Amino acid sequence: MISPLAYVSPKAQLGENVTVEPFAYIADDVVVGEGTWIGPGAVLQNGTRMGKCCQVHTAAVVAGIPQDLKFKGEYTTAEIGDYTNIRECVTISRGTAAKGKTVVGSHTLLMAYAHVGHDCVVGDHCVIVNRVSMAGEVEIGDWAVVGGHVAIHQFTRIGAHAMVAGGSLVGKDIPPFVKAGHNPLAFVGANYIGLRRRGFTSEKISEIQEMFRILFQSGYGYSKACDLVEAQMPPTPERDLVLSFIRSSKRGILKPFNAMKAKEEIE
Repeated sequence: MISPLAYVSPKAQLGENVTVEPFAYIADDVVVGEGTWIGPGAVLQNGTRMGKCCQVHTAAVVAGIPQDLKFKGEYTTAEIGDYTNIRECVTISRGTAAKGKTVVGSHTLLMAYAHVGHDCVVGDHCVIVNRVSMAGEVEIGDWAVVGGHVAIHQFTRIGAHAMVAGGSLVGKDIPPFVKAGHNPLAFVGANYIGLRRRGFTSEKISEIQEMFRILFQSGYGYSKACDLVEAQMPPTPERDLVLSFIRSSKRGILKPFNAMKAKEEIE
């Protein structure tokens, strides 16, 4: 159903059973998959590519012009997967010449007022909580949870299954399976609650925790710690994912565990 009070360009491509509520705006170069709901006052700008069964709530803007002074009007897109929920006042900028597109995966929840900057990549099954602000070219892996009011510096990466505490300032990369918090940002532990919820066995979680003991609690630099993990632990997909992530980091990795700080916070 398309409300007569909405504006939908005749050039836009809408799938079957798409609902467009009053005062929504859909521009020319927009593709929307079947079963998607576009709420009242939502805006889909040129370059929107949206999958099936998504929701876009009031005052959300998809494929807005990048907030980047280098943007010269080049053709770019913002691509949204299936079953993703974009809540009120979320803004998703389209890409720039750097990558050409901004990507948000499937089954992801973007809560109210979150901002996804130009050329970001957000994975599947992520939860991006209220007022998270991503600068350009941020990468967030599958199943990551980013708490409310987190600010993420440009080019920063957050690995799969990571958990970032609300209010954190993220300027360094956060490896997969890590729980991060404090200011300045530091390793807090393995995201074992999230891993259990997603079906990781107790044995697998113990392996990850042992790996993190070497990486974040041994006192070694990350280069030496990675070598020790590789030498002492058998290869697994999880081990190799974390080592590859750390070794490929360009911004550097978050601070290691600080036992004194943790003790002060408990006391």
